[in-house]
Amino acid sequence: MSPYMRLRQICLVAPQLAPVVSDIAEIMGLSVCYRDGNVAKYGLENALLPVDTILLEVVAPFKEGTTAGRFIEKTGGRGGYMAIFCCNDPDERGRNASALGVRTANVIDHAPYHGVQLHPRDCRAAFIEFNHTEGSDDILGAYPPAGPDWQKFIRKDVTQALTAVEMQSPDPRGLAEHWGKIIGVAPSGDAELKLPNASFRFVKGTSEIMSALEFRMADASRALHAARAKGHAVAGNEFLLGGVTFRLVV
Repeated sequence: MSPYMRLRQICLVAPQLAPVVSDIAEIMGLSVCYRDGNVAKYGLENALLPVDTILLEVVAPFKEGTTAGRFIEKTGGRGGYMAIFCCNDPDERGRNASALGVRTANVIDHAPYHGVQLHPRDCRAAFIEFNHTEGSDDILGAYPPAGPDWQKFIRKDVTQALTAVEMQSPDPRGLAEHWGKIIGVAPSGDAELKLPNASFRFVKGTSEIMSALEFRMADASRALHAARAKGHAVAGNEFLLGGVTFRLVV
């Protein structure tokens, strides 16, 4: 595994940014660090919130015919949209994916940032993107999609980290092996891909989706109380927001 392979960003999709972004911020004690105008060319608007060093992004279509809009129609809005990894050579990961029959859907070149997005149909469950920012192998270094000073917006008084991503599939082991080959991480015996800063867990489900995000909390009770106050149905330590289950652990 590349020493620079990290989970960099998780992207959720919503019909509109409001109130999803403000609910995430208020419930989880997070702050919006950036809204990236570059996504407008795809018919999208977005907002990014740092969860320690992983960025949580929400995108919403503002016109017809977008990939994100089709994703919402196909899934009924259930499931995360994209998993984004930083590595030392996105093009190499793209070539590796191509050899597995996974097409490249889009290449983003905004020096010093370079990204390779793979086709969601071939990835299964969600988009996968690999990117690299030249001269920024430090996990707290520059990351242009999150804005010029994203690090200043990190808050840890309520939410400390995004620690795991849950993926559902009728064949969780098969999906784990497929994603493992794309990412370059062999799954462990319990169908889990372990990266240095987060894990991907594959569980049985009726459809293939990114189903849940797990957060390590400094104050889970405050977040759960805020979720109830916002009208979200809380079950134990979980609630549904932005198409995925937010699972809070201490």
